[in-house]
Amino acid sequence: MKRFLMCEPKFFEVSYVINPWMEGSIGKVNKALARQQWENLYNTLSKLATVSLIEPVAGLPDMVFTANAGLVQKRAIPKKQFIVSSFRYRERQPEEKYFEEYFSSQGYAVQHLQQGTVFEGAGDALFDTRGTLWVGSGFRSDPRALPEIMTALDIKASALELIDPHWYHLDTAFCPLPEGQLIAYPKAFSEKSVEALKQAFGKNIIWVSEPDARNFACNAVSVDQTIILPKASVEMKAALVQRDFEVIETEVSEFIKAGGACKCLTLEI
Repeated sequence: MKRFLMCEPKFFEVSYVINPWMEGSIGKVNKALARQQWENLYNTLSKLATVSLIEPVAGLPDMVFTANAGLVQKRAIPKKQFIVSSFRYRERQPEEKYFEEYFSSQGYAVQHLQQGTVFEGAGDALFDTRGTLWVGSGFRSDPRALPEIMTALDIKASALELIDPHWYHLDTAFCPLPEGQLIAYPKAFSEKSVEALKQAFGKNIIWVSEPDARNFACNAVSVDQTIILPKASVEMKAALVQRDFEVIETEVSEFIKAGGACKCLTLEI
């Protein structure tokens, strides 16, 4: 059974701007609704997987987005490995020590990239189901993070370049699915990266529309044949159902105000 890490939204709010979704949203989060939406996602995911929790910390409103904690290498021997994130913006940098402490306490071998290399975890680094790691850069993570990750984990990885600040993390526009399939938004990527995806996934890609991308449909959680996402068009849901996936829509509108949705709120561990 898959296992995920989440963080309760006890201190969640939009109190600064570090991505385009936050603009105009400072102080506008409905905290009661955010709690309800988070609990709905937690309950939905708990029926399909094991969900662990990390304690929220006052003054760190974005800690709820556990996908950015770091990168987990689940197949590492003898220990699972965890590369702790090094955030670009000072507002999120204090989160690093709490995530490091958590994974150390869980028996992971914790690693750091070189000082000065910005890397924002599973927000910008995702394994597909064939074991290839895809690493995004352009807005939050440095391109030089990729070779350092390859060395640290002794794996091969492929680079993807993000070109639209609305899709500032890879997981906002890219979601690997079982059996080598993929959900992706083409306009988030450079032409070279789109070609790389076409070569790697071919007909297994479901390219989403801009409305679906703006609804954070790519920011989905995949558990076997079940896909949990905020909202999807009739066309997108039909494409997924045609490939034998079950789609569960879970509204997370309050978190989208901060630039995150279902995937951002979870970290597969």
